[in-house]
Amino acid sequence: MWKKFCIWLLYKRLGWKKVITVPHPSKYIICLAPHTSNWDFMLGQVYSGAEGWKINFLMKKEWFFWPLGIVFRKLGGIPVWRSKSMSMTDQLAMTARSAKSFKLCITPEGTRSKNPDWKKGFYYIAQKAGLPILLYGIDYERRLIQCTQCIIPDGDIDRQMKEIKLYFKDFKGKKPENFSIGDL
Repeated sequence: MWKKFCIWLLYKRLGWKKVITVPHPSKYIICLAPHTSNWDFMLGQVYSGAEGWKINFLMKKEWFFWPLGIVFRKLGGIPVWRSKSMSMTDQLAMTARSAKSFKLCITPEGTRSKNPDWKKGFYYIAQKAGLPILLYGIDYERRLIQCTQCIIPDGDIDRQMKEIKLYFKDFKGKKPENFSIGDL
């Protein structure tokens, strides 16, 4: 019932399309960009519902207050303590290695504001756990959700981050002025 509703809402009512050409194994990291609005979260939840997926996501701990914390955890949210120096990448990689199924969506910008200096935690998690990184772009102008490229981390993070950023260069976020891939 929920899946049918999400399909109707996303594709029929709101007019979004998807172009997905990359296979989805049982374990992967989704690198999602651009992230320029809180609407991205809603879009992601409806898309996940339409696909019948439950995908975990990282969100700053400040959003996990009562009663929202209960809701976000139920949806797959994992709180992030930005001020503590804890190795979340090691913890998530260890969880991924031991799980039968692991799906984690991360927005590399780490904020809805313009940030040319993308965070690299998603890359390190994938590298440590031996997971592919699926590049998911959302384009509000074309009403398009696209995943046509997969990155296998090989340790050359500078080269691969440039490749990842270039993949997203033509996507238009809800607030395009808040998106930057920085100087390459």
